[in-house]
Amino acid sequence: MKTRAALLFAGILANSAATIADVPPPAFSSLTPGQALPAQFRVISLPKIAINQFSFVAIDDKTVLRVDSSSSAGSVGLPLTAPRGTNTLLEWRWKISRVLDKADMSARSGDDYSARVYVFFDVPLASLSFVERSKIRIARALAGVDVPTAALCYVWTNTQRAGHTQWSTYTNRARMIVLQSGAANVNKWQGESRNVAADFRDAFGFDAPAVTGVAVGNDTDNTGERVTTWFGDVTLKSR
Repeated sequence: MKTRAALLFAGILANSAATIADVPPPAFSSLTPGQALPAQFRVISLPKIAINQFSFVAIDDKTVLRVDSSSSAGSVGLPLTAPRGTNTLLEWRWKISRVLDKADMSARSGDDYSARVYVFFDVPLASLSFVERSKIRIARALAGVDVPTAALCYVWTNTQRAGHTQWSTYTNRARMIVLQSGAANVNKWQGESRNVAADFRDAFGFDAPAVTGVAVGNDTDNTGERVTTWFGDVTLKSR
């Protein structure tokens, strides 16, 4: 697992673990425009990379999370969890100001997205290969906390078609899934509903373990571009 991905995973897990136990996070729509991030949410950044700007704003009389990225990166970690199951649904809506002209999800140099939603899973370390276990142990030693062992990353990209999936250019422990592509829906709210357990099985080939956290954000640190992304309420339901 590469350092960038390891530190991102570690930050999300560590910040989720720091939240108040058994207290669900408030919905974005229940918050007041202009207020600070509630205690349950955590800003996740990467070393030596400028951090995105996060704010709560009102759109159509509803409070949403706004993420401004300018040659920067970062996410907001949400302490949303779900037990092991076959029908875990993640639902949200998102909107972007533009697609990124220079993004290229097939190369690390273009690994930027107008919008991202991460879902993290607790795959038992013992079930991984020796090489994978070794990489994760090294990453955990570097990060100082437990690094998640698997993730799905839903993205809004520029050229890859919706439905395209691939491993992250940084690690084969994260599966990228394109949900929105191109400029046709720029500045239009798009609603999403994903069976994350089914997506996990498709990606990793075995039943999904427990979900340990979710994060939302965007990044433009590789391409040096600018984008604004808005997120409506994010919910995780186990059925």
